[in-house]
Amino acid sequence: MIASGASKRAGLRDETLRGLVFVWIGAAWAVPAAADDWPEWRGPGRRGVWAEEGILETFPSQGLAVLWRAPVKKGYAGPAVADGRVFVTDWEETGGHGGLERALCLEAATGKLLWSHAWKADYGGLNRPYGPRATPTVDGERIFALGAMGALWCLETATGRPLWSKAFDRDYEAAAPMWGTASAPLVDGPRLISLVGGGDGTQLIAFDKRTGEERWRTAVSDGEPGYSAPILIEAGGVRQLIVWHPKAVAAFNPETGVRYWEQPFEVRSGLAVATPVVEGRRLLVSAFYNGSMLLELDAAQPAARVLWQGLSSSEIKTDGLHSLISTPAVVDGAIYGVCSYGQLRALELETGRRLWETFKATEHARWASAFLVRHRDRFFINNDRGDLILARLTPRGYQEIARTRLIQPTTPDAGRRQLGDRVNWVHPAYADRKIFTRNDEVIVCASLAAP
Repeated sequence: MIASGASKRAGLRDETLRGLVFVWIGAAWAVPAAADDWPEWRGPGRRGVWAEEGILETFPSQGLAVLWRAPVKKGYAGPAVADGRVFVTDWEETGGHGGLERALCLEAATGKLLWSHAWKADYGGLNRPYGPRATPTVDGERIFALGAMGALWCLETATGRPLWSKAFDRDYEAAAPMWGTASAPLVDGPRLISLVGGGDGTQLIAFDKRTGEERWRTAVSDGEPGYSAPILIEAGGVRQLIVWHPKAVAAFNPETGVRYWEQPFEVRSGLAVATPVVEGRRLLVSAFYNGSMLLELDAAQPAARVLWQGLSSSEIKTDGLHSLISTPAVVDGAIYGVCSYGQLRALELETGRRLWETFKATEHARWASAFLVRHRDRFFINNDRGDLILARLTPRGYQEIARTRLIQPTTPDAGRRQLGDRVNWVHPAYADRKIFTRNDEVIVCASLAAP
């Protein structure tokens, strides 16, 4: 009897332990993987790559599940998402060319407005005066917001409290370029690096990100700054700050501002817009009028040489890829990008030879565009008609997987008859298995989570 009771008690203990183990395993299985953030222009590292797991393979027939909508004012600037918050900038006209630019912070789960910070802006002389251009840059307890006329604000992420600010016109005698200040500032360790036009040309300035004090300043060009955002890379055994402006592509030491190398590449109308793309030791830039140029980065030292450059300087007779606001992608020996009249094209990386083109993703119109974000072996393509497309792009061709309506185009553009003279030139944010985008009226959050 004693032995039998002990066995029974041992069996009960074993069963209880097994139950606890199953509960623990179930709980661990139920905890979701850490969500990805999208803290700056084109996501982490400005690479246009989304690495998050648990993403759907196709779109539901009824469209994406919209989780929330929240009102915003005018703007081209896409949102940034970090630590459960969404940051976006907008503009409201108050009379004449005057208005208020704002930085907004919303709760990522609900769209609830947490705070806003506003400042005056005069859009006199600005082409397409419909709001800020630059995606905010989020860095822990700070957000950096840049207005269309060159107002740079460092705000506390939790409260929106101003920590420091710069006005490019007042502090550096810098008039905003024709299409507005658009080059999103870049955080590098303790520095915030910004491309600033000035009375004596373009300056590259590193500010102390905590105080706004200048740490270094470098003359980049005797001309205007253009619109392209700087990026950081590692090549030739060092870290390099890559800046593309309307006269050249150049590399600098991000800690000191000392120039490593420069390759001339003059583009018409100041239209250095798309972000430089680096894949391995290849660096690509692409312009609306002047086409593309591919550089090879030296493996042993900070230097570069031209591998090829497009021959056309026409927006119509294009031999390769003439990008405007859409940054190309480089994957497995091929370049994919949107050309001057909406052609989605593929080029052979090493030669620039065209492999194919299609209008399936975009409208055939001047300045038609789409933003490409790579996710595993496919791309999310957000075109300016407000569609979200899931497609595979390979050297053999374009394979569309799914398409859905995402947002209504609301920004005026007189050349776009198919859209009723409206476009949506906004780069979305991809974070926490969701997509966040906006127009001139609303910011939207929709689920991209796998069922």
